[in-house]
Amino acid sequence: MTLFFLNILLAVIWATLWNSFTLLTLAGGFALGFAALWLARGLLAPHYFRAVPAVLALAGFFIVELVKSCILVARDCIAPRPNIHPAIVRMPLDVRSDAEIFLLANLITLTPGTLTLDVAADRSFLLIHAIYATDEAALVAELKAGMEHRVRKVFGT
Repeated sequence: MTLFFLNILLAVIWATLWNSFTLLTLAGGFALGFAALWLARGLLAPHYFRAVPAVLALAGFFIVELVKSCILVARDCIAPRPNIHPAIVRMPLDVRSDAEIFLLANLITLTPGTLTLDVAADRSFLLIHAIYATDEAALVAELKAGMEHRVRKVFGT
């Protein structure tokens, strides 16, 4: 995480040099700082250079899922006969650390139509309420292949 803060510091220094603290200048400074740190990667921790693209991929994936689920839920809110099949499903976890489980559970909860209800005491599964659970196995497979897979990439597991 210290490389991330160093990258942010480099972005702030870049914006200071240009005397412009716009989002574009800070983003450009962040990109240049990332490139500079990447060039010095032999001296630094290599996980950071895999984590930043993984975080961006997770954010992009989440935004797409968020938009899709918002449209589905909004459609069913105004439909005379909503096409919902609510169920509580048990999703086995491949992630193990508290941070990974926290991030995954919150991403699931933030997506309309799904809600994380509980984490098993032994961290082996999540209980999830979904309003579109016609096929529970397919829902679990979609969550594991989508969100959980990308969360694992972010943390390098």
